[in-house]
Amino acid sequence: MAHPAFRRLPSALGAVTVMLIASLMLAGCGDRGVAERPPEPGDVAVAKVDGKTVWTSDVKREAVAQGLIGDGEPLDASSDLFRRVLDEVVDQKLLAAEALKRKLDKDPIAQKRLAAARERILGDMLVESVVSDAVNDNAIRGLYQEQLKLAKQSEEIRARQIVVTAQADAEAIKKLLTTGASFEALAMERSTDAATRFNGGDLGYFTTDVMPEAYEANLKAAKVGEIVGPFAVDGGFAVVKVEDRRLEQPITLEAARPQIVRFLTYDQVRDLLEKLRSRAKVQTLIRAPQDVPGQPKEPADAPKVAPTPAATPAQPALKAAPAKAAKP
Repeated sequence: MAHPAFRRLPSALGAVTVMLIASLMLAGCGDRGVAERPPEPGDVAVAKVDGKTVWTSDVKREAVAQGLIGDGEPLDASSDLFRRVLDEVVDQKLLAAEALKRKLDKDPIAQKRLAAARERILGDMLVESVVSDAVNDNAIRGLYQEQLKLAKQSEEIRARQIVVTAQADAEAIKKLLTTGASFEALAMERSTDAATRFNGGDLGYFTTDVMPEAYEANLKAAKVGEIVGPFAVDGGFAVVKVEDRRLEQPITLEAARPQIVRFLTYDQVRDLLEKLRSRAKVQTLIRAPQDVPGQPKEPADAPKVAPTPAATPAQPALKAAPAKAAKP
């Protein structure tokens, strides 16, 4: 389960609520009569609502909250998306201003919600600060190199196949191939496998463990250039030509980066929370669930099942995603 600091509201309505709460909090500070400064370096004013500035960072933050762009992705101020989100930000500010006029911020329930929003925002900022310091390029490269050393490289095979319904037809095709017929031409002409027929039967590179058992058994010891089969597969009989064998290629750093960042981020948040909990006095005041009358009780000698842990990011496996070999 993701830490609350990483949760994003799933709908525009949720984003409106957060912006409304944040606007109420900021409005509570009052207008001190000083010139507004850009809240972030390079920020540009894009609108004013009753004299209060809306910045590009406000619009980008709202777009991220709605899941319209990823965190850190650019958002062109001249785009239709930017203008649409800007309209929503303006609406949110108008709603917040009206709420203040009606003194809704003085309501006890509103005060609790504002306090909760403040805690959530501060928690977000703490997490972002810790993560930005720790999850840097050196850390990403270090974990990549560490996992690269641990990664086991399997052998990949590149092969072509022709699949036909009858074994006799497969035997006849193999004879043609041994006399010099073109594998690619025969595949396009006679193969019944729609996934590979029109590219000359090409299965691409794959490890045998991702293929049906018949392929693994027949191709395991086959040499480059060897024509194997026919052997029974789903849908008929296959004749396969081995074109290349090589060690499996590890995933590149750039391809692995998002997975590594997720792992390092989770690691930092987990360590931070463990430290904070170790220093704090946390008391859970809810009772354990009671026995329900009429329900059978678990025998005292019944084996105990460990609770399912919350999902956590696995350490990145540095293998390139195999091309999906078409199954006959």
